[in-house]
Amino acid sequence: MPAEVAPSWNPLHDLAQIVEYHFMVNALAAGSAAAVLAALVGWMMVLRRETFAGHTLAMMAFPGAAAAALAGVPAALGYLLFCGAGAVAIAGGRAPIADGSWREESAGVGVVQAMALALGFLFVSLYGGVLGDLESLLFGDVLGVSDAQVVVLIAVAAAVLAALAAIGRPLLLSSVDAALADARGVPVRGLTLAFLAMLALAVASASQVTGPLLVLALLVMPAAGARALTARPVASLALSVAIALLAVWVGLGIAYYSAYPPSLFISAVAFACYLLARLAAVARGRRRRRVPDAAQAPPAPGGLAEAGA
Repeated sequence: MPAEVAPSWNPLHDLAQIVEYHFMVNALAAGSAAAVLAALVGWMMVLRRETFAGHTLAMMAFPGAAAAALAGVPAALGYLLFCGAGAVAIAGGRAPIADGSWREESAGVGVVQAMALALGFLFVSLYGGVLGDLESLLFGDVLGVSDAQVVVLIAVAAAVLAALAAIGRPLLLSSVDAALADARGVPVRGLTLAFLAMLALAVASASQVTGPLLVLALLVMPAAGARALTARPVASLALSVAIALLAVWVGLGIAYYSAYPPSLFISAVAFACYLLARLAAVARGRRRRRVPDAAQAPPAPGGLAEAGA
């Protein structure tokens, strides 16, 4: 971080100060692309109740980064390869639609996660000596993103979002009622594999911002907060993106004036937004319960007398 900088009461001045540095511009661009991608794919992940699968793919990013360090290649390549392999492994273990054996499916996902952690520790051990950038492998290094990585990240986000828009309607149907979609001839298993591939790309992208251990901050919390505020798909998707972008921008802004890593503040802001959304949902539910109670209350005695007259 630049030395001896402090925030002011003028947000525009602070923003101008932040974007003076090229590494902050790259961090904002990369973080924004990852936030939009993670928010949209994460919204569908929460709807499909595949948070455990998303967590497992996040764990796959750890051995991917460790293997990339061992091979001397960029960590992003390791994220991509191992998350993709994890998506194929999870999809291959899915039971048929009519079976409904969700317990076996969850067990299979857990097996993939356990193996991912074991491979991660193996690759770290094989690296030999002290792995100096282990912290960045686990918690990301968005401030070290290069121009080429920003371009690749934006291109991946655009490709995934285009694919999500293309299969959005049948994917939504299969997510809400897989049996009905299967009866209507929707390729449910093919859509599941396609979605897991998109989820793997989202995890690989978000891991560069928050790291494998905190990747669920961008995948789950914006989507969960948005779904708590509204059940309308379009509005909920828009809110999910807005919360994710707010978390990245505010988190990076705070990190610029702090000695702590950006992933900490990004996760904290996302968590705060989720808490506020849940509190707003609870307050709205209480108001709705009070309104019917008031409407069903018996009329006052005076009103009864007037009605009888």
